[in-house]
Parts: sequence; structure tokens; C-alpha cells
Amino acid sequence: MVWVETVLNGIFLGGLYGILGLGLALVFGVMKVINVAHGDFIVLSAFIGVFLSAAVPGVSPLLIILPVVAIAAGLGWAFQSVLMNRVIDSDDMLVPMLLTFGVSFVMRNIMLETFGATPVTLEAGALSRASFQVAGLHLGVLPVLTLAISVVLFGGLNWLITRTEIGRVIRATSDNTAIARLMGVRPGRIYALVMALSLALAAVAGLLLAMRTSFTPSSGIDRILIAFEVVVLGGLGSFWGALLAGIALGVTQLVGFRFDANSGLLYAHLLFLAFLIARPNGLFGSK
Repeated sequence: MVWVETVLNGIFLGGLYGILGLGLALVFGVMKVINVAHGDFIVLSAFIGVFLSAAVPGVSPLLIILPVVAIAAGLGWAFQSVLMNRVIDSDDMLVPMLLTFGVSFVMRNIMLETFGATPVTLEAGALSRASFQVAGLHLGVLPVLTLAISVVLFGGLNWLITRTEIGRVIRATSDNTAIARLMGVRPGRIYALVMALSLALAAVAGLLLAMRTSFTPSSGIDRILIAFEVVVLGGLGSFWGALLAGIALGVTQLVGFRFDANSGLLYAHLLFLAFLIARPNGLFGSK
């Protein structure tokens, strides 16, 4: 039973890891840009959630997600419109990536000056302690809820991109920007929408992770590392691949903890490296 619970908890954690990488996969899939600041936006969203939770005590942290997502989406729109759209058409893909690196560095230092270096968490109250029993297995409500949210987000984003008019416009802009312009599409606005969606997803991931573990202004490095591994392992630009990759990393991490309590995450990184060597295009990546 212990091993079954470990694997199940790894799947629940993997759902959260999948959300960490989902926004990054979206931006890369549409704009072919790696947003190095993605992890810092995740941490910033968590800090905003902690601030709102303290300002409105007694409110469920799940309700805090809604305003934080709206704020993050607005930041994403502004980030893309004011900064990224100026360099997005550069022939050298390193230019926009270096811009996001600079933004990451600035954000980290601003958060350090504003919030300090003391680790904080988003208090989830009874939700963090609630559990139920199924067939002799003790499962936490928050981890199960996290996996459910991740499946809804992945399914919703997949539906948006593949089944709606705005999704077709996004795909057309991604495939050929010049032709999209001839059809009356304004790529800058589409990119801003995509970045808004990406950071909204990052906000959800940041808050859910903040309910599970403490974080500091420097935690963005850990977040972007996991997100990057999820995206590459799942296949660049593949949404469902990112979810499966997140689950693989989550299960590997918690099973690794059973063997070595100090090196569980190391096993997840080793899985990423091994998979990168054996299948560099990822689970669903194109050759």
C-alpha cells in the first residue's frame, strides 16, 4: 500500500509539474521563444496570492486564484505588448530569450527587495490537511484537486487551440506570420493573448505549489528548471506530452525519495537527462 500511495502521490505532483510547464509549452509552440522569466512570474503570482490572502483573511485560497490569474494575465499582455513584441521578429531567436533573461534578473531582485528572503507559504488551512480513504489508501484532498485542475486546464487549452476560431487564428499566426498578416491578423495582439494565457496558467501553478511548499524570490530558478524539463521531455509545444512528462517526473521524484530522502528530485533530473539522450525530441515531439 505504501508504494501504491507513493505512485499516486507522484501522479498528483506530476499534474502540478505539468501545469508549471504548460504555459512555457504554449509560448514556445506559438512564438518559438523560451521565456526564461516564466519561473519568476510563477513566484510573483505566489507572492501576490500570499498578499491577497493576508489582506482578506478567511477566504479560501482557491478563491484567491481567480484575482491572481486576472492580474497575471494582465501582466502577460503588458509584458508581451511593451517588451517582447519589439524583438519577437528578430532573425536570431537568442534575442527574445536574452530579453526574458534580463526581465527574470530584474524581477528576482525587485521581489527580493520587496518581500525579503524569508521563505513563505500560502496557508491553505483545512484544505491542506483534509484527506479521504479509498480501498485502504489515504489520499489528500489538495493533491487530488490539483490533478483534477491540471486535467481541466490541459483539456481546456487543447480545446481552445484546436476547436475555436481564436485557436485557429493562433495556429495560423504560429505557422506563417506573413500570411496571417495578409489575412488581417495582427500578430502582436495574438502574441500578447498567448503570453496572457501562459502567465495565467503560471499563476495557477504558482498558487497550487505555494500551498504545498515554501518559496522565496529565488525559487523561480527551481520552477523554470522543472517547467523546462516538462516541456522538453513531453515534446516541444506538445500540451498532453507536457502533462505526461510532469507525471513521469513527479512519480520518479517521490519513488526516489523512498530510496533516498535527500535526493528524490535528483532522480527526476536523471530521468530527464536519460530521456534526452535516448529520445531528444521528447514523447510527442516532431523530428
